[in-house]
Order: sequence, then structure tokens, then C-alpha cells
Amino acid sequence: MKAVALVSGGLDSTLAVRLIKDQGVELIALNFKTPFCLCDGKIAAGCLNHARQVAQNEGIEFKLINIAEDFLKIIEHPKHGHGSNMNPCIDCRILKFRKAKEYMQEVGASFIITGEVLGQRPMSQHRAALKIIDKDSQLEGLVLRPLSARLLEETIPEKEGWVSREKLLDFNGRNRNPQMELAEKFNIKDYPCPAGGCLLTDPEFSKRIKDLIKHEGLNMHNVELLKVGRHFRLSPDARLVVGRNERENQKLLSFAVDQDYLFYPGEDLAGPTALGRGIFSEELLNLSCATVARYCDLNGRKETGINCKKMPQDAVSIRKSAPIANAELIKLRI
Repeated sequence: MKAVALVSGGLDSTLAVRLIKDQGVELIALNFKTPFCLCDGKIAAGCLNHARQVAQNEGIEFKLINIAEDFLKIIEHPKHGHGSNMNPCIDCRILKFRKAKEYMQEVGASFIITGEVLGQRPMSQHRAALKIIDKDSQLEGLVLRPLSARLLEETIPEKEGWVSREKLLDFNGRNRNPQMELAEKFNIKDYPCPAGGCLLTDPEFSKRIKDLIKHEGLNMHNVELLKVGRHFRLSPDARLVVGRNERENQKLLSFAVDQDYLFYPGEDLAGPTALGRGIFSEELLNLSCATVARYCDLNGRKETGINCKKMPQDAVSIRKSAPIANAELIKLRI
């Protein structure tokens, strides 16, 4: 018997894999790439790397499916609504399950397993939500959740004897101690992101998403930019992103495309790089320079020269700029 295991790289899906693998089921680990995964606190690629590691540790095949473009389509108007911020959790799960069903049929698997725990996530893991997800993805009876299976309706794999219900578990709620105790029993260590993470649950990032939808529209190039720096809405048609450190400064340089503007101080002055995207008048160019000057180490000077360059041109203009007042800066911050 073969099954597809949705493996996030976190502890729950790792335990689910071990429980079903130990029952003699052949598993293929499936991981989904989205623009908003955030594991290990700061490492955006964490889930993918850890999911690969789980598959390697368990000696099972690994498959990655990029659902980024499909995911962007559901963010603005999800059928089942958003969570407390811009997280469309139920619609996200339905999308992943539909893709998993397609892959399940492609590889000749008979069912799907996940590490979901009943009651752990308030929007997508209560009993009614699980039923909606299974129904809308056309997988009713074919999604086995080993960690909470004994609290849920019996699935086809259990009814058919492909797995033993007696060897499944009854975990419930947000207390993670049972998972950690089971991990110790299985000698599973170094599980880096036990609960995973999504940028769309972050209030500040959600503000940026809403602003992008309102003024520019969602696309992968713009979404990637949202993850970097301080963001300022200068006008309905212009946005400025200011780097917070050298790594972000370099990222902004790599994100710049034709018609974007780059702003940065002279070599003798410590300060950020900023990227301007949209339509910039002379007034907005000056405002951008003043914003960059605000984050420069002026060493007591009242103004400084800020370099301004429009991509892909080589020409650079230097604009004398005094730092923008904090009160004005706050009004522009997204």
C-alpha cells in the first residue's frame, strides 16, 4: 500500500510519517512551496530544507510542488475567508490537498496522510474545517490524520485495514507535550519548527499585502519585495523600500528592475540602500532621498548628498537632502 505524506518539515508531520511508515505503508513525502512560509523564525527556506531532511532520515522519496502562483490567486478573495490577518488558512489547505490528490493519482497512491492535530490551529484544524477541506478537495475518507485519528471519523484506510486504527493516536488541542514525548520515544531530535509559520498571520506583513493589493496588485516579484526592509507609501503610485542592514541592501539591489529607482548615500557615509517602485515626480524623488537620509549616520550634519539612479541607466544624480521629520515618516510607513 502506498500513500502520499504532506510533510512540512515540522514535528507533527514527522511523527505522522513515522507512525504510518511503521505500519508498513510505502510513503512519498510531498512538500509545497509558497511565498509566505516562515520557519525557524527568520529562515524562509527552513520548511523545504527540513522536509527534505525528514524524507532523507526516513528513507522515503521526496517531491516538491510549487503552488506560489495558484496561492496568490486565493489571497484577495478566499472562499472561506481570512483568519485574524490575511491568512486564508482553509483555502490554503484545500489548494494543497487538491494538488496532493493529483499527485496521489499520478504515483498510484491510495490515500494521503498529514500531521494535522484536531484543535491545534483555530481556523483550519477544528472538526468542521477538516470536513470542509476534505470535501472541497474531493478527498472525503482518504485523508488520514494519524495524530488525532481516534478522535475523528474512521477513514477508508482504516476501514479497509490498510492501517490499524488501534496504532493511531488521539492528540487534541494546542498542548505540544504529547508530540515532544512521542518524539523522544521515537528518538526524533533536532526538529526545528514544531508548529511552522506563515507570514500572512503577521499583522505588519498583512498591512503590506493589503497595501499592495490596493495599489499595485499581487505578483511574485512584488510579493518577494514585501519581505525586505521598511516600506513607505509615498503616493498611490509610488512605494519606497529602505534596507535595514547590509543583507537587505544587497537584496534590494538584486530586486531592482527597469524603471525602478535606487537611492543610497555616498561611500563616505554609513546608511541604507532604498528601492523606489512606481511613478516618481521630482517631489517624490526628493522625499525618497530625505527618507534615506533619515537612516544615515550624519555625524551631526544637517544634510547630506544622496545618490539617485533610475534603472537601468548608469547616470547617477546627487541630491542634497535633510532627514525627513519623524512625524512625517510615521505617516508614510506601511
